[in-house]
Amino acid sequence: MTTREGNLLAPTRHPLDWKNPEFYEQAAIDAELERVFDICHGCRRCVSLCQAFPTLFDLVDNSKTMEVDGVAKEDYAKVVDQCYLCDLCYMTKCPYVPPHPWNVDFPHLMLRAKAASFRKGETRWRDRLLTSTDRVGKLATIPVVVKMVNKFNATPAARKVMEKTLGVAAGAALPPYDPARFRETARTSVAWPARDGARTPGKVAIFATCYVNYNEPGIGHDLLRLLEHNEVPYRLVEQEACCGMPKLELGDLESVAALKDINIGPLSALAREGYAILTAVPSCTLMWKHELPLMFPDDQDVRAVAEAMFDPIEYLVQRDKDGLLRKDFKTPLGKVSYHIPCHSRVQNVGQKTREALEWIPETTVNTVERCAGHDGTYGVKSEFFANSMKIGRPVFRQMAETDPDYICSDCPIAGRRIEQGMKESSSTHRTRKEHPLTLLRIAYGL
Repeated sequence: MTTREGNLLAPTRHPLDWKNPEFYEQAAIDAELERVFDICHGCRRCVSLCQAFPTLFDLVDNSKTMEVDGVAKEDYAKVVDQCYLCDLCYMTKCPYVPPHPWNVDFPHLMLRAKAASFRKGETRWRDRLLTSTDRVGKLATIPVVVKMVNKFNATPAARKVMEKTLGVAAGAALPPYDPARFRETARTSVAWPARDGARTPGKVAIFATCYVNYNEPGIGHDLLRLLEHNEVPYRLVEQEACCGMPKLELGDLESVAALKDINIGPLSALAREGYAILTAVPSCTLMWKHELPLMFPDDQDVRAVAEAMFDPIEYLVQRDKDGLLRKDFKTPLGKVSYHIPCHSRVQNVGQKTREALEWIPETTVNTVERCAGHDGTYGVKSEFFANSMKIGRPVFRQMAETDPDYICSDCPIAGRRIEQGMKESSSTHRTRKEHPLTLLRIAYGL
């Protein structure tokens, strides 16, 4: 019997067996790491995606045998630490993912190793703090506190202290906090009649996300204005906690489960009532569409939420296909450089934001499809910041090539990193950074 070389079939994914005690056994993890690393060493297609693969290949090439068996098992963690679970190797590069019999799932193997490390107490306090986005956001947006936090984060001397004490890179631009939280300031919807389409429910529930709620509530408000303009009734999800993606990337799977338990009741009820559920941060959308269903494959509530979940612009494009979207754009945008982030790409819905921006008259769109390097908390950690900027450098260059009027990314932290990279690489940087939802609102003249 021969084994197929490569794979032309669509990737499939096995559920994450995280409740099995063997999932956390180091000997079993090391054996699987060695097996998969050996396959990766023989292929090397993913070398340009992130720093995990160059790290692995350098370890192999500098070993005595120049094979994986020459790499010390204690050095496997150096590869694991460089993976930020973007999933691009799985979805776009690797020819050996299931249903291929070699059954390579590099990101979920890295997640397994991270989970074992977390369970053994090897995770730094800094990483626990950075991934507690809801808790930190609630504290940082208290009116008395928010000015001090924003001032501290913007002061070079204070940032050097933060780098020395916490390991948060002094050179990484951090988003400010906003005391006017989105969930507390969102306007109430007009009671438009719900008009269901063949592809889209006619009413929407908004899962705010930590970032929109605490850092850039304007993105959420712009989404509401787009829905109002198109006479789509909406409501906020009644109760909300973090989606769990930051804790997933840390390997803290018990916290992911706890956050799911907080969110799932209100969300599943809305899904069964026929709401489309929209989240304006791709990582949050991906968490509900793909990661949580793989962690809880038998949970029908999780499945119902996954099926109701939309990226906001994915929803608008589908409304257009249903013949239920207005296109009365009044304001041209000129030249737009659009970055499609990793966690949008791996949702497999296509370039919906590019499609929507191209509706706007007198607007040209330069689309950049590559990692910007921020990648959750990875890009703000002192030990990874230089690699993060290196990963993003081709994106910074490609986004600037057309001398755009606007730059945008569906991922707001990727947009910030791109803006920082463009400013640092060019003294003539003039472009404005806006979220794609904001650009659509501007184009409508709202």
